[in-house]
Amino acid sequence: MPPRNDSLLTAVLVISASSHLAAQWVKYPTAGVPRKADGKVNMSAPAPRLADGKPDFSGVWMTGEPNLPRTGGLSSPKETASPRQPQNLNDNAGDASNIRASRQMANIGVDLPGGLPYQPWLVPIVKKRTDNLAIDDPHIRCLPDNFLRAYGLPHLLKFVHTPNLLVVLNEVNAGYRQVFTDGRPLPEDPNPSWQGYSSGKWSGDTLVIDTIGLRDDTWIDWNGSVVTQAAKVREQIRRPDFGHLEVQVTVDDPKAYTKPWTVTLNQKIVVDSDLIDEICLENEQSLQHLK
Repeated sequence: MPPRNDSLLTAVLVISASSHLAAQWVKYPTAGVPRKADGKVNMSAPAPRLADGKPDFSGVWMTGEPNLPRTGGLSSPKETASPRQPQNLNDNAGDASNIRASRQMANIGVDLPGGLPYQPWLVPIVKKRTDNLAIDDPHIRCLPDNFLRAYGLPHLLKFVHTPNLLVVLNEVNAGYRQVFTDGRPLPEDPNPSWQGYSSGKWSGDTLVIDTIGLRDDTWIDWNGSVVTQAAKVREQIRRPDFGHLEVQVTVDDPKAYTKPWTVTLNQKIVVDSDLIDEICLENEQSLQHLK
């Protein structure tokens, strides 16, 4: 497959990540962080708990997956699918001034044997989008990012967790997502939305979140893979220790894929920093050069 336009994508990645260089509240100590004798975060310390005893997912998070190289942009899926590097569960806390994008941001199915199981109608669409950095990409056009895609992008997510509600704040365009854990059922006839409708319940220390009601042609990676209104998404989220979230995602979307598929979109804690305003359309001048 021909390489993508690396210079354009590199420019977009630089624009996307540059605001972290001057992030507010930098070096302001995050309360309640377990630290070692040398002051570094004890990433393998026990996870905090909510008042009801369940794991508390609160915190600022970035991708904990193997990163894309800082330069060179994206090439073909073959290059992107290089052997997965082992994840060090005792690595340092994420640094908001050095946030990177994951390989799954480019191709969410990069670690699936044979790739994502596209329906035949979707294959030429994804190929066209992969061959070219498409300006109809919702992210490039400053539209909201679907929560699956947000896990791998070079931006911070903030989880605010209570016993009945998990709120995920995305610093890009001041986005938000609500996951209700108060036992409510999913709506029977939802009005399609960017983040869908999410209801969660606990299975031991794992929060199982079911989401429906997503918009058709909702992009979930740079290649232009999508979910549709037919999609049912299940996340199984664990916090095995202080520094990590394990996010296993299963997508069942018979309109777009020939069978359900499952990927893991791990996250890593970011401390001593916080979200900043990152409004894509504010003084946006890149899109006109990408046409």
